[in-house]
Amino acid sequence: MAGLPLVMLVTAVFNLIVGMGAIKSTAQAESLAIAATPSLKSAFREIVPMFESEYGVNVHVEYGPSQILRRQIEQGAPVDVFFPGAVDELEILHRKGLTLSGVPRVYAQTSLVLVMSFSSRALAVSLHDEHADRTTRLVLGDPQTSALGTITSRALTMLDPGFKQRFKTIYARQSDEVMNAVQDGGADVGIVFRVDAIGNGHVRIIDETPAGARITVRFGEAVVWTCRDESRAAAEQFSDFFTSPRIQKLLLKYGFEPVAPFKSGAVR
Repeated sequence: MAGLPLVMLVTAVFNLIVGMGAIKSTAQAESLAIAATPSLKSAFREIVPMFESEYGVNVHVEYGPSQILRRQIEQGAPVDVFFPGAVDELEILHRKGLTLSGVPRVYAQTSLVLVMSFSSRALAVSLHDEHADRTTRLVLGDPQTSALGTITSRALTMLDPGFKQRFKTIYARQSDEVMNAVQDGGADVGIVFRVDAIGNGHVRIIDETPAGARITVRFGEAVVWTCRDESRAAAEQFSDFFTSPRIQKLLLKYGFEPVAPFKSGAVR
């Protein structure tokens, strides 16, 4: 380079610096794969862009029924951070040694509610209606696919085992499909998480305690064993970011409730 004219030398050095900067920028622009409950869709529309802007990480979120997502992770699906519809799914992974961030973090809670469509002409009902004659169509989450279904089935069996004799029961894969069935007329009433109901403008809550007692549902998150080595730092950053006080405060806007001390009688 000693024989090069000064202009050419400066240009070469400049191009080298720019090239190194581009390599560094590419290295820093990590990607992050998140699997999450549909309950987080609205909140993530605000939270994910904030994280991408502040940390320079590209985030892809796949929403789906929590049990199906958990089984996919068990089988090696490329997921970095898991946000299921209930902390139970994370505890299953943790017991199997399939979480990398220790005990799953609980970041919020909600409860079960009974909903019906705003446009429905049917009379509001209760799961304890002794005069029901199986003409009322009740849609529930499928206990084989979703955390909502598992929790609802467990709660109703424990607290109101006779509900199936009073209603025509149908099932949907996950919470948003339960609400779609209610708002589109495929069912008269349905049981969903309160956080999902209050964020939906097409359904109204007709019973805050459909199973006879307040059922606390706890949401959690964890970095899982399928997290890629190159995404591990970004995954831990997102986990810390999401559980930070400012994001916890923001979640309140979307209907999530602050975490209360866990009681042994609560259904998770």
